[in-house]
Amino acid sequence: MARRLAAPLHLEPVSPLAAWARHLAVFAMIAAIVSIIIVRFGFLEIRPALATFLGALACAGLSILVALAGFTAIWRNGSRGMSVIFAALLLDALILAYPAYLAVQFYRLPRIYDVTTDPIDPPRFEALARLRGGDGANAAAYAGLYSAEQQQMAYPDIEPVSLDVAPQKAYDVTLDLITKRRWRIVDARPPQPRREGHIEAVARSPVMGFRDDVVVRVMADGEGSRIDLRSSSRYFEHDLGANAARVTRLIDDINEAVDAAAKPAKKAQPAAKSVQPGKRAPKR
Repeated sequence: MARRLAAPLHLEPVSPLAAWARHLAVFAMIAAIVSIIIVRFGFLEIRPALATFLGALACAGLSILVALAGFTAIWRNGSRGMSVIFAALLLDALILAYPAYLAVQFYRLPRIYDVTTDPIDPPRFEALARLRGGDGANAAAYAGLYSAEQQQMAYPDIEPVSLDVAPQKAYDVTLDLITKRRWRIVDARPPQPRREGHIEAVARSPVMGFRDDVVVRVMADGEGSRIDLRSSSRYFEHDLGANAARVTRLIDDINEAVDAAAKPAKKAQPAAKSVQPGKRAPKR
């Protein structure tokens, strides 16, 4: 009886499931990149663009399921495609890693979108108020007592900034830091004898570029000054900790900048030669 020779490895067919897993992973990667570009440059409204991104995540999840099925098929019939499956799973991991981290933040952190150093009398949006409250955006008014309680439990270290410098200096330092962050400054009014300093700016999230609105209030506090900050997401009711992180970093940078400016410049001065009484100092 003639024996059937095994086909060379390079002639073995690639598992169709492995090929489909790769196709889905590549499509998910392209869809995710396109959705990010759409959001950052405002080609579509925020919700349709976000739906595209969620669709990309769903394709990545489906690719993982198909890859697992392909792995089982290859294990049973010995067809090729393991490298294809590993490549698909690597793409899926790249797509899903950051959203998975955000999902953990969603369940771990409080469901708030408005963070301020002064929940009793928070700084108010003025120039940016017209961009909030319509088309599904969050209202310009502060989120209220529930948000304040949740913030206190999750971020107890967020407090007003008290500085031993004049309000104008505090305003200049804060405005300089905001400018260096490349936030879009919408309104900037320096403090006056009977008027508080006021800064409004728009920050963007690092990946999707979601717009978060920031307002700063600078006022006199005795012989020094006090700065109150507020950062509020324009969309969605959960900020995943972004606003608290933004306020905390800005507070730390303000304190560091003021402390650095307060340190006297150390200049090396030559020691003076002593001259004994009754003797003239030698001519140079």
